[in-house]
Amino acid sequence: MKTIVIVGVGALGSHLVQFLRNEAVTLKVIDFDRIERKNVMSQFHGKATVGKGKVQGLQQAMNFMFGVKIDTVPHKLVADNADVLLRADLVIDCLDNGEARRVIQDTVRRSGTPCLHGALSAADNAFGRVVWDSDFRIDDEAGEGAATCEDGAGLPFIALVSAVMAKTVQDFLQTGKQHSYQVHAGGVVRI
Repeated sequence: MKTIVIVGVGALGSHLVQFLRNEAVTLKVIDFDRIERKNVMSQFHGKATVGKGKVQGLQQAMNFMFGVKIDTVPHKLVADNADVLLRADLVIDCLDNGEARRVIQDTVRRSGTPCLHGALSAADNAFGRVVWDSDFRIDDEAGEGAATCEDGAGLPFIALVSAVMAKTVQDFLQTGKQHSYQVHAGGVVRI
């Protein structure tokens, strides 16, 4: 069985996990952060899990709602642990942090592991990218660490970008093809 590692289970990653629940893969999620009350507005985390680690809360929700077990790593991904944590058939980056994205990119490029990056515009939740590593450029000026889910207004768009990511992963698993996309209010464009 193939292993997919998803780094970051906030806005994009938490929804992506639920959208990949029917794939015949082992899902492993990595995130050191805790669920805050504001997170339940736009992330696939519930009020009952506020204060828990994001990976533990997501693990509980997936098992309770769908009977799906996911592997969890409640630690920060850094250069010193990346080679071990990113051992997979596919790595998916759902972060909003340029430094951590560089750790992922360096690791997957050294190992030759396929990697899909997802990104949201922090300013208005009106633009998203779903891009394979060979075409992905890290943009530290794009609102790194900025809130993308404070009030829940962006939830439909966040879910749309996560769904495009899930379909991209599904296509890759079935055909091996790597297509990248831009997502905006006017639709989804293959790039």
